[in-house]
Amino acid sequence: MKRSSLALVLVCLLGIPLGIGAFTFVYARGLSYLSPDPRACVNCHVMNAQYDGWLKSGHRHTATCVECHLPHRGIGKWLAKADHGFRHSAAFTLQNFKEPIEITPRDREIVRVNCRRCHEALVGVSDADLEAARALHRKAQWRLDFVAAENSMGFHAPQEISRILAESIDFARQAQLRVEQRERPK
Repeated sequence: MKRSSLALVLVCLLGIPLGIGAFTFVYARGLSYLSPDPRACVNCHVMNAQYDGWLKSGHRHTATCVECHLPHRGIGKWLAKADHGFRHSAAFTLQNFKEPIEITPRDREIVRVNCRRCHEALVGVSDADLEAARALHRKAQWRLDFVAAENSMGFHAPQEISRILAESIDFARQAQLRVEQRERPK
Protein backbone atom coordinates (compact mmCIF):
# COMPACT_ATOMS: atom_id res chain seq x y z
CA MET A 1 0.00 0.00 0.00
CA LYS A 2 1.30 3.44 -0.90
CA ARG A 3 2.33 5.80 1.80
CA SER A 4 -0.29 8.39 0.73
CA SER A 5 -3.07 5.75 0.84
CA LEU A 6 -1.95 4.64 4.29
CA ALA A 7 -1.93 8.26 5.47
CA LEU A 8 -5.46 8.75 4.09
CA VAL A 9 -6.71 5.63 5.89
CA LEU A 10 -5.05 6.77 9.12
CA VAL A 11 -6.53 10.28 8.81
CA CYS A 12 -10.00 8.77 8.26
CA LEU A 13 -9.63 6.32 11.15
CA LEU A 14 -8.66 9.14 13.49
CA GLY A 15 -10.47 12.08 11.90
CA ILE A 16 -13.97 10.63 11.66
CA PRO A 17 -14.26 9.61 15.35
CA LEU A 18 -12.59 12.86 16.45
CA GLY A 19 -14.93 14.88 14.24
CA ILE A 20 -18.01 13.06 15.51
CA GLY A 21 -16.76 13.42 19.08
CA ALA A 22 -16.12 17.16 18.66
CA PHE A 23 -19.53 17.69 17.07
CA THR A 24 -21.23 15.76 19.86
CA PHE A 25 -19.33 17.69 22.53
CA VAL A 26 -20.36 21.05 21.01
CA TYR A 27 -23.94 19.92 20.30
CA ALA A 28 -24.38 18.59 23.87
CA ARG A 29 -22.87 21.77 25.36
CA GLY A 30 -20.01 19.77 26.82
CA LEU A 31 -18.18 22.77 28.29
CA SER A 32 -21.19 23.56 30.46
CA TYR A 33 -20.55 20.36 32.40
CA LEU A 34 -17.24 21.75 33.62
CA SER A 35 -19.01 24.55 35.49
CA PRO A 36 -20.86 24.34 38.82
CA ASP A 37 -23.96 25.94 37.21
CA PRO A 38 -27.03 23.79 38.01
CA ARG A 39 -28.50 24.61 34.58
CA ALA A 40 -25.90 22.25 33.10
CA CYS A 41 -27.78 19.42 34.78
CA VAL A 42 -30.89 20.12 32.70
CA ASN A 43 -29.13 19.86 29.35
CA CYS A 44 -30.87 16.51 29.15
CA HIS A 45 -34.61 16.56 29.68
CA VAL A 46 -34.77 13.79 32.28
CA MET A 47 -33.38 16.09 34.96
CA ASN A 48 -36.07 18.77 34.59
CA ALA A 49 -38.19 17.54 37.51
CA GLN A 50 -35.14 17.33 39.78
CA TYR A 51 -34.00 20.81 38.73
CA ASP A 52 -37.48 22.25 39.30
CA GLY A 53 -37.58 20.59 42.72
CA TRP A 54 -34.19 22.07 43.60
CA LEU A 55 -35.35 25.54 42.47
CA LYS A 56 -38.25 25.32 44.93
CA SER A 57 -36.18 23.90 47.78
CA GLY A 58 -34.37 25.61 50.60
CA HIS A 59 -31.09 24.25 49.25
CA ARG A 60 -31.16 26.49 46.15
CA HIS A 61 -29.72 29.36 48.20
CA THR A 62 -26.86 27.37 49.70
CA ALA A 63 -25.99 24.36 47.53
CA THR A 64 -25.74 23.54 43.86
CA CYS A 65 -26.04 20.12 42.26
CA VAL A 66 -22.24 19.80 42.20
CA GLU A 67 -21.91 20.55 45.91
CA CYS A 68 -24.20 17.66 46.84
CA HIS A 69 -23.58 15.13 44.07
CA LEU A 70 -19.79 15.27 43.72
CA PRO A 71 -16.95 14.87 46.22
CA HIS A 72 -16.15 18.18 47.82
CA ARG A 73 -12.62 18.72 46.48
CA GLY A 74 -9.52 17.23 44.97
CA ILE A 75 -9.01 14.77 42.17
CA GLY A 76 -11.98 12.71 43.38
CA LYS A 77 -14.31 15.54 42.39
CA TRP A 78 -12.99 15.61 38.83
CA LEU A 79 -12.91 11.82 38.51
CA ALA A 80 -16.52 11.61 39.69
CA LYS A 81 -17.49 14.43 37.32
CA ALA A 82 -15.87 12.57 34.40
CA ASP A 83 -17.56 9.31 35.47
CA HIS A 84 -20.95 11.02 35.73
CA GLY A 85 -20.47 12.74 32.38
CA PHE A 86 -19.58 9.50 30.64
CA ARG A 87 -22.38 7.45 32.25
CA HIS A 88 -25.00 10.15 31.75
CA SER A 89 -24.10 10.92 28.15
CA ALA A 90 -23.98 7.20 27.28
CA ALA A 91 -27.35 6.53 28.96
CA PHE A 92 -28.96 9.55 27.34
CA THR A 93 -27.52 8.77 23.89
CA LEU A 94 -28.50 5.10 24.07
CA GLN A 95 -31.81 5.89 25.85
CA ASN A 96 -31.19 3.15 28.41
CA PHE A 97 -31.76 5.10 31.64
CA LYS A 98 -34.45 4.35 34.17
CA GLU A 99 -37.36 6.73 34.54
CA PRO A 100 -37.65 8.09 37.07
CA ILE A 101 -33.88 8.18 37.27
CA GLU A 102 -32.23 6.44 40.20
CA ILE A 103 -29.05 7.32 42.00
CA THR A 104 -26.37 4.63 42.10
CA PRO A 105 -25.21 3.28 45.47
CA ARG A 106 -21.77 4.87 44.99
CA ASP A 107 -23.32 8.26 44.18
CA ARG A 108 -25.72 7.93 47.12
CA GLU A 109 -22.68 7.58 49.38
CA ILE A 110 -21.17 10.77 47.92
CA VAL A 111 -24.42 12.61 48.67
CA ARG A 112 -24.54 11.16 52.19
CA VAL A 113 -20.99 12.33 52.92
CA ASN A 114 -21.82 15.80 51.61
CA CYS A 115 -25.02 16.00 53.66
CA ARG A 116 -23.06 15.23 56.81
CA ARG A 117 -20.34 17.71 55.87
CA CYS A 118 -22.81 20.58 55.49
CA HIS A 119 -25.10 19.57 58.33
CA GLU A 120 -22.39 19.04 60.94
CA ALA A 121 -24.90 19.73 63.70
CA LEU A 122 -26.43 16.37 62.86
CA VAL A 123 -23.23 14.45 63.50
CA GLY A 124 -24.59 13.39 66.89
CA VAL A 125 -27.66 11.86 65.23
CA SER A 126 -27.44 8.09 65.02
CA ASP A 127 -27.31 6.31 61.69
CA ALA A 128 -30.61 4.61 62.60
CA ASP A 129 -32.31 7.98 63.07
CA LEU A 130 -30.82 9.30 59.85
CA GLU A 131 -31.96 6.18 58.00
CA ALA A 132 -35.47 6.60 59.41
CA ALA A 133 -35.45 10.23 58.27
CA ARG A 134 -34.21 9.18 54.81
CA ALA A 135 -37.00 6.60 54.55
CA LEU A 136 -39.58 9.26 55.38
CA HIS A 137 -37.95 11.62 52.90
CA ARG A 138 -38.11 8.92 50.20
CA LYS A 139 -41.84 8.45 50.93
CA ALA A 140 -42.34 12.19 50.53
CA GLN A 141 -40.34 12.25 47.28
CA TRP A 142 -42.22 9.29 45.77
CA ARG A 143 -45.53 11.10 46.31
CA LEU A 144 -44.16 14.28 44.77
CA ASP A 145 -42.74 12.29 41.84
CA PHE A 146 -46.12 10.61 41.35
CA VAL A 147 -47.85 13.99 41.09
CA ALA A 148 -45.24 15.20 38.59
CA ALA A 149 -45.37 11.96 36.56
CA GLU A 150 -49.16 11.90 36.52
CA ASN A 151 -48.85 14.78 34.00
CA SER A 152 -52.25 16.42 34.50
CA MET A 153 -51.04 18.00 37.77
CA GLY A 154 -54.35 17.12 39.35
CA PHE A 155 -56.71 18.07 36.56
CA HIS A 156 -58.37 14.65 36.50
CA ALA A 157 -58.60 14.21 40.28
CA PRO A 158 -57.69 17.43 42.09
CA GLN A 159 -58.80 16.18 45.52
CA GLU A 160 -56.70 13.03 45.23
CA ILE A 161 -53.66 15.00 44.06
CA SER A 162 -54.15 17.39 47.00
CA ARG A 163 -54.28 14.43 49.38
CA ILE A 164 -51.10 12.93 47.91
CA LEU A 165 -49.27 16.28 48.09
CA ALA A 166 -50.41 16.71 51.70
CA GLU A 167 -48.99 13.24 52.48
CA SER A 168 -45.74 14.25 50.81
CA ILE A 169 -45.49 17.39 52.94
CA ASP A 170 -46.36 15.42 56.06
CA PHE A 171 -43.69 12.76 55.44
CA ALA A 172 -41.08 15.46 54.69
CA ARG A 173 -41.94 17.26 57.92
CA GLN A 174 -41.82 13.98 59.90
CA ALA A 175 -38.31 13.37 58.51
CA GLN A 176 -37.24 16.86 59.50
CA LEU A 177 -38.66 16.52 63.01
CA ARG A 178 -37.09 13.09 63.45
CA VAL A 179 -33.64 14.55 62.97
CA GLU A 180 -34.26 17.84 64.78
CA GLN A 181 -35.44 16.05 67.89
CA ARG A 182 -32.30 13.92 67.95
CA GLU A 183 -29.82 16.78 67.51
CA ARG A 184 -30.93 18.80 70.54
CA PRO A 185 -28.71 18.39 73.58
CA LYS A 186 -30.39 16.43 76.32
